[in-house]
Amino acid sequence: MKNNLKRNTKYIFYIILIQKDVMKAVKEAGFKAKYWHTEDDKIVCDLCPRECKLKEGKRGLCFVRKNENNEMILTTYGRSSGFCIDPIEKKPLYHFYPQTPILSFGTAGCNMFCKFCQNWDISKSTEMDTLCDSASPEVIARAAKDLNCKSVAFTYNDPVIFLEYAKDTAKECHTREIKTVAVTAGYINREPAKELFSFIDAVNVDLKGFSEDFYHNLCSAKLQPVLDTLKYIKNETRAWLEITNLVIPAKNDSEEDIDNMTSWIAENLGYDVPLHFTAFHPDYKMIDLPSTSIEALKKAQRIAQKNGLHYVYTGNIHDKDGESTYCPSCAKKLIGRDWYEMTEYNLNEKGECQFCLQKIAGYFDKKPGNWGSRRTPVRLSDFH
Repeated sequence: MKNNLKRNTKYIFYIILIQKDVMKAVKEAGFKAKYWHTEDDKIVCDLCPRECKLKEGKRGLCFVRKNENNEMILTTYGRSSGFCIDPIEKKPLYHFYPQTPILSFGTAGCNMFCKFCQNWDISKSTEMDTLCDSASPEVIARAAKDLNCKSVAFTYNDPVIFLEYAKDTAKECHTREIKTVAVTAGYINREPAKELFSFIDAVNVDLKGFSEDFYHNLCSAKLQPVLDTLKYIKNETRAWLEITNLVIPAKNDSEEDIDNMTSWIAENLGYDVPLHFTAFHPDYKMIDLPSTSIEALKKAQRIAQKNGLHYVYTGNIHDKDGESTYCPSCAKKLIGRDWYEMTEYNLNEKGECQFCLQKIAGYFDKKPGNWGSRRTPVRLSDFH
């Protein structure tokens, strides 16, 4: 009992000592960011398709990249909105080392402006007080190792806007054999995408809809750059890819939209990329719409399967069948899920269906993890 209590206390109140001189210097001077050029009396950000033009002292639309002395500064390097150990399935990633713990964190700000944002308190924040926890890349990697996490996730807000911090953290993680995960909207230009995703082991891309009108009206963005990012990740990197689509009533849930999206995925990314249809709930600037019904998610799932996708899931709603993995060859249940708890596991040590030996796409250990559905906050304050 005492050992268990000690272990749980360690997870909840884990105290980590920061390299205070380094982090103080970052906080005071800012971190010099990449991907910008000078144009007249401004600097132009080349990180994402928005290409913000910034006069001295001004910030980009993401809020965290700033013109300081005619250089681009990343104001959130080494600063986080908080750390938490999650099950990997929460990202969601269902085919990347199931049931293993992942140390998750984000910063503040976002380069998307989704009216339906489900993490708006973090992604839309312009308050530095949101960044309540600090940690260098080396400290994060050491903490993940010490806490027995299989991987580290850049999530809650989009790692695109804190690319330099995410990349440096990923490099430190890899020196300790810790995997790295990016949860992103994929709104990034090609050159920075090459740098970021070369250090990432698995990606979940939030494909928000499948029309330019949807992206323009509800996200103040464009669809095509996201599609380009998806094709780049799948076809030109080693990263494992899964996709999430938040199904919003009367906005992106038409049979035509779902059919076009899933046909595109099959044709451009292949049949083995897992797709998660998740339920919308009223939030941020779209509180006048109803929550997504399970019937709508099931309909989307059927359309995707009709178009040949092998692994299609429902999420944000209780649906044990929709959350579970089935063999695309013999249709037997391979991984049973009830929310984030695993109820069944029928893969052999090679990651094959134990009934028909069909190879299942993804990354699997010889045995699954046993983290369960726990969500454990972690405070990274100091570490020796």
